[in-house]
Amino acid sequence: MERGLGCHHGLVGRVAGTVGRALALLMTVVLPLSLAGSPGTVLSAAATTPTSVLSVPPARARAPESTVVDGATRFMVLSPTLVRLEYSPEGRFEDRLSFNAVNRDFPGAAFDTWVEDGTRVIRTERLTLRHRQDGTPFGPGNLSVDLAAGQRPVTARPSFADGSGAGAPSPGNLGGWRRSLDTASGPVPLHDGLLSREGWYLLDDSRTALVSDDGSLTPRPPHSGQYQDGYFFGYGHDYRQGLRDLRDLTGPPMLLPRWAFGNWFSRYHPYSAADVQRELLPRFRRQRVPLDVLVVDTDYKSPDAWNGWNWNTSLFPEPTRFLSWARKQGLRVALNVHNSISPRDPKYAQVRATVGKDLPQGDCPTECLVFDWSDEQQLRAYFDLHRPFEDQGVRTWWNDWCCDGSRVEIDGVTPDTWLNAQYALRDEHRGLRGFTYARGGSGFTGYGESRQYPQGPWAEHRYNIHFTADTNSSWELLAFAAAYTAAHGNTGNPYVTHDIGAHNGDRLPDDLYARWVQLGAFQPVLRLHSNHGLRLPWDYPGPAQESAERFLRLRSSLVPYSYSLARQAHDTGLPMVRPLYLNYPEHDEAYAHPHQFLYGDDVLVAPVTRPGTGVVETPVWFPPGTWVDYFTGRRYTGPGTATIGSDLSRMPVFLRAGGILTTRSDYVDHSDQRPMTAVTVDVAQGGAGALDLYEDAGEGLGYRHGQHTTTPIRYHQDNGRHAGNLTIGAAHGYYPGQVTRRSWTARFRDVDPPTGVWVNGAAIGGSHSGPGYSYDAATRTLTVRTAPVLTARATTIGFASGQLSSMLSCAHCSQPITVPAEHALPPDRVERLDFLFRPQAPARRPG
Repeated sequence: MERGLGCHHGLVGRVAGTVGRALALLMTVVLPLSLAGSPGTVLSAAATTPTSVLSVPPARARAPESTVVDGATRFMVLSPTLVRLEYSPEGRFEDRLSFNAVNRDFPGAAFDTWVEDGTRVIRTERLTLRHRQDGTPFGPGNLSVDLAAGQRPVTARPSFADGSGAGAPSPGNLGGWRRSLDTASGPVPLHDGLLSREGWYLLDDSRTALVSDDGSLTPRPPHSGQYQDGYFFGYGHDYRQGLRDLRDLTGPPMLLPRWAFGNWFSRYHPYSAADVQRELLPRFRRQRVPLDVLVVDTDYKSPDAWNGWNWNTSLFPEPTRFLSWARKQGLRVALNVHNSISPRDPKYAQVRATVGKDLPQGDCPTECLVFDWSDEQQLRAYFDLHRPFEDQGVRTWWNDWCCDGSRVEIDGVTPDTWLNAQYALRDEHRGLRGFTYARGGSGFTGYGESRQYPQGPWAEHRYNIHFTADTNSSWELLAFAAAYTAAHGNTGNPYVTHDIGAHNGDRLPDDLYARWVQLGAFQPVLRLHSNHGLRLPWDYPGPAQESAERFLRLRSSLVPYSYSLARQAHDTGLPMVRPLYLNYPEHDEAYAHPHQFLYGDDVLVAPVTRPGTGVVETPVWFPPGTWVDYFTGRRYTGPGTATIGSDLSRMPVFLRAGGILTTRSDYVDHSDQRPMTAVTVDVAQGGAGALDLYEDAGEGLGYRHGQHTTTPIRYHQDNGRHAGNLTIGAAHGYYPGQVTRRSWTARFRDVDPPTGVWVNGAAIGGSHSGPGYSYDAATRTLTVRTAPVLTARATTIGFASGQLSSMLSCAHCSQPITVPAEHALPPDRVERLDFLFRPQAPARRPG
């Protein structure tokens, strides 16, 4: 018997003690990874022009302790639940990284291995792999893996399916992705994601392009027979571990700028600068509806509204002035781009000069010439068209590659991912967080079609907000959109954006519009959009308008919570929107309600997907534990199903007992209007809970160098004494411009009238406005407000209620109360944070 010891596979570099931090900036064109502390190379291309030259340190030989070679087969144990499988008929194995697998520098996993009657056995603490040493390619006849899916033993027989890129169909697969939902009016079939109820998945990487020693992308070399290179994920029902393994292998999801978690507005409509300045934005401000992002659709272009590369001066006579004005208003501007150019475009001459030849004719809705983005000169010419707009102040691009026939002729690269990576890299070159929003995971083969390329969607999360595209509005689509976001997280991408209200459909029924906006408030990216339709709240006067405005304000206030979830996704691979089975894998009901989801671990969301302008009843499955209605304060106990009635003013949203939700306390027109000096912490009574509030500059790349803070927030309940303690720890870390003083509002849900309330051990009195506390008997909510306190020090808020009433008096809960000594907390009490998700030490404050 051989014993494999945990080791590091140093293919790109090593940072001791941290999973996945050997990820370099893999490609100067392809891989602007958002991993703090990555020892990647400096980009060598021109300041804003991608090139087709890649840059990574040469691969190093893997350590033998984690590698098992048997003639034509090689196994590499990366973690207890992840094993690389490689078959080469000549015994010529591949040490280079691939476009998908950008990191194999895992901390390693202990395993035993031996040969038994001609069968290689590899056993980790989580799985046992058996391979009959017959010299033939891997297949169900010679390869099996035993593991446990919950309490059920499973024997996996993974199969490489020639050329499919996804292996054979994954039994029990829980769904994952499509290139888009173009033309959908309801549910459509999905390609497989990583997670399966059977507890395993084979990611077939056999045909994915490689990264050569000089940093260039290169196709896989030919072999004398079938070559196989794949990754067996054997997570069982520990789905979270599967997603972490995927993140560590394929790289972390990008960290979007903070403003991306505010409200976006877009409409296919010929808005002018005057329309935006005089009507659109002023109406948002009058209605007190925050707005962070303005997307300008295709009509801004000239000479052709589809693919022009000049401003339509009849709509935007002074674009530089308009963009400067927008930035002063706190708006980031994104422009639509269709990926072609008209031969009549004045910019075509410069394209032809760069390329040195005419571009081929494309198949577009208008006259067009198309690009091959795998050609370095064509790629350069294409992005040179973007530069003038960026110089004027355009922040990002909506890569609306739906129907232009441009292509990527690189063997081993998914076209969508390649192009999306180029857009992300442009932002990185400008010192910005790199991303685009676009269709993804495939390539244009026909409007609404979704082909599976061999390389799959496994690199999209590094570059792209997945844009689901041109849908048709219906109640069925609304329900499917909720389910799709949760399923798409199974590809490793936490970011999905739907057209809120759907793309097609002019004026929606009031109830359908309001319910779409409610769903959007708990999506990774909320973006109002339509094909000339009405999607603004004031297009729906009455209860629907009031509801939409309320939930858009709620969405904006959720930015600190959403941003913390985004950082968690970056560090762990967990999606922001989580299917119920991710946390409750042994409950059949968790699989039977796909449109319900968790926003983080503690917020349960059940969108209303049935018509009705009055109270609509929604069946909700509650996972085990106690759940408190965010809007009414009513308590529910799971596991079990209850029917929840909701009019247009609210939706079924529940906070897990002990769960913590952070929101911004003050209203802002946009997320960067002023520093976040007031934060509200909602806590549901009934259990213990924890949340790490993540903050950084919100834009730029400083967070990669440790410029960020984390504030640990912990709640502990003493049921015997009917008391609760909320500890807001000292902010750990530093970034330029960080908040140093902050007032906190704690809302304790589902509590009895308080008999004592204190801050840092000192009793406080009742107040309905300034520092102090108040109690709402209708919703059973205790609200405690502090004065501004130093963020560098811990703040503890405690209360007592219920049986303690015999010990204390509460005259209308408005007078100071003396707290018994056994309940008083010392002012310097601090709960320490374990920093599970921190990839490196934070930056130190200068000086």
